[in-house]
Amino acid sequence: MPQFLQYIVIGVHVLMCVTLIFLVLLHSGRGSGLSDMFGGGLGAAASGSTMVEKNLDRMTIACGTIFGFTTVALALMLSK
Repeated sequence: MPQFLQYIVIGVHVLMCVTLIFLVLLHSGRGSGLSDMFGGGLGAAASGSTMVEKNLDRMTIACGTIFGFTTVALALMLSK
């Protein structure tokens, strides 16, 4: 049974890794970073915080929290 639970936690952990990468890449760049250098900046008119950005932030925080819990759970499971 513990082996099965370990596989489930590893599966959730990998899913959260991929989801976090995707969500972080969806965020808009702030300031004059690499995104502005390559034409990613839309100017001051589009820099306001929209509902989509707020929801994206919430999803990123939730996935990051789950990722943190699965990291700790895997560390505890594999230390035995």
